[in-house]
Amino acid sequence: MTTTEPDLEPFDRLPKVELHCHVEGTVRPGTVVELARKAGRPIPVDDPTELYHYDSLDSFLAIFWLVQETLVEPDDWARIAYESLIDASAHGLRYREMFFTPARHLAAGQDLAGIVAGLSDGIAGAEADTGVRCRLIADMDRAYGPAAGTELVDALGELRRSGHAERVIGVGADSTELGVDMRSFSAAFAAAGRLGFRLTSHAGEAVGVGPDNIRIALDVLGAERIDHGVAVMEDPDLVDRLAAEQIPLTVCPASNVVIANRFPSLAEHPFRAMREAGLRLTVNTDDPAMMSWDLGREYRALGAAQGFDLAELGRIAVEGIASTWLDASEQASLVSGFEMRIAALLPDGRGSSPSGA
Repeated sequence: MTTTEPDLEPFDRLPKVELHCHVEGTVRPGTVVELARKAGRPIPVDDPTELYHYDSLDSFLAIFWLVQETLVEPDDWARIAYESLIDASAHGLRYREMFFTPARHLAAGQDLAGIVAGLSDGIAGAEADTGVRCRLIADMDRAYGPAAGTELVDALGELRRSGHAERVIGVGADSTELGVDMRSFSAAFAAAGRLGFRLTSHAGEAVGVGPDNIRIALDVLGAERIDHGVAVMEDPDLVDRLAAEQIPLTVCPASNVVIANRFPSLAEHPFRAMREAGLRLTVNTDDPAMMSWDLGREYRALGAAQGFDLAELGRIAVEGIASTWLDASEQASLVSGFEMRIAALLPDGRGSSPSGA
């Protein structure tokens, strides 16, 4: 996905949090090629720029899984985490809660401790170099079934007890919604909650999937946030509930168009309608490298398509802080810093008053 808009600088300078981004979906094409060669894994293209081509969520997942197969040792995870945050920091990222999905790697014999250590090392390096902060959410891959999800949670619990999972603050679930009974993951989510992990879940993303999975994520899995969640607009009662309870939805507008093909264009995405309905929303990139995309372009394209000016996008960015899993004092510090930066960006010096932070 590309943009012909010439000057991205104000949108890159706009400070942002991001709560829906998969580290495996941020890997530079050239890095994929280098890691694949190192691991002896074939890839279907000679030109790295041709790697990320797909026409549906299922074909996207096939490429996502290919990228995962190139990650075979902790240093690989460290590299992609570091590069991910370095790349995003240039486009306004200040704080991220980032997904990783280790089911494929654990099934191949990798050690969860090594994966988490590698990611943590890469994040620490990027934090030192950029000032960006990042924590991790371990996602269950629904394609591997509920037993694998429970095993992941058990392993995370062991890591937490041994003091080796400080950066992992949450547990979620991603991958396909089609042909999956989300209720079957209830035991894994319950175990994660007992261990003190925060809970989230992808739901209401795929074409052909309605709002039922959002209800299941909330009422059966105990999710505190919903990832994507765009199908909520098909159920006015559910919209009213989420608005009243201020349950965050981590929306990925460009991804919903380009990866899931749920909407024909950003202009037809329901983001503005969701916001006007009182839903608590954040703007996120999902898998930016796989769309030739970034967080600055996400904000600019959404604003251009749906009539948000820079001041309103600034309010959206500030309001997103309330949906993070930071404590109240950390949220307040981010709000203060964001408001000062945003006021300096606006031609008349207008601030950005949060409605939910």
